[in-house]
Amino acid sequence: MICNACPRKCNIDRENTLGFCRSPERFRLARASLHFWEEPCISGKDGSGTVFFSGCNLRCAYCQNYEISHGCKGKEVSGDKLVEIFESLIRQGANNINLVNPSHYALQLANVLKTWKSPVPIVYNTSGYDSAETIKKLDGLVDVYLTDFKYIRSDKAALYSRAEDYVEVTKSALAEMQRQIPHCEFDGSGIMKKGVIVRHLILPSNTNSSLRIIDYLAENCPESFISLMAQYTPCGELENLPELNRKITAREYNKVVDYAVSKGIDKLFLQELTSADKKFIPVFDFTGIM
Repeated sequence: MICNACPRKCNIDRENTLGFCRSPERFRLARASLHFWEEPCISGKDGSGTVFFSGCNLRCAYCQNYEISHGCKGKEVSGDKLVEIFESLIRQGANNINLVNPSHYALQLANVLKTWKSPVPIVYNTSGYDSAETIKKLDGLVDVYLTDFKYIRSDKAALYSRAEDYVEVTKSALAEMQRQIPHCEFDGSGIMKKGVIVRHLILPSNTNSSLRIIDYLAENCPESFISLMAQYTPCGELENLPELNRKITAREYNKVVDYAVSKGIDKLFLQELTSADKKFIPVFDFTGIM
């Protein structure tokens, strides 16, 4: 398959060569397990059935999953094996199937989800750097979009993720997600069955950008939940990005939270500053894959 599924548009045959995401045509996975540290409406008390895909079409310099996003550590599996992994997680009691970093496998996942009908919600857990045309192909196949909105400035997107077009791309993809799922639905236990959650990871020395993102989301995403994340932990290659080589402060986080509240945003998830700890990074040891 000649791959132009994501905004990078590498135009290469992934059966024979690797594009920006450094991923083959077949699924490559690093871990599949119950995860208890997502938003409460995703993890609940029973856990979210997370499936971590190796490789990445964004590859942020500071990625906390650097080992798999940049290093591409993983095991290749077929579509049939992927379904077996999904079903194992469901038997373990997963509230949902949480596809973590799926953008570079979106079309292959669409083919799987057209034939395998999940008894629990499908969560598309993405960096936000998705082609709107590709997101359209997931219409009716994804129940919850759990999407990042990382940057509002193209220069920062270029500096940190080599994606100068991130802002326009993410706005377009988010609009399509909201078109597909305009309202949020929950079950009796508070688990999200349908909806869009927009995550924003607050970066050190970047709070003014965070405030501009709040402005955009307040105006354009009134029915979506917003998750303001304090978990930034220095990882990756930061030698040339000294401003990112520290955790955020309480003052920085509170500045962004207070601003969101002042804008009248009440569909809001918050994090403790203690979430900024490497102990919360999963161990990518192929649990649930082998």
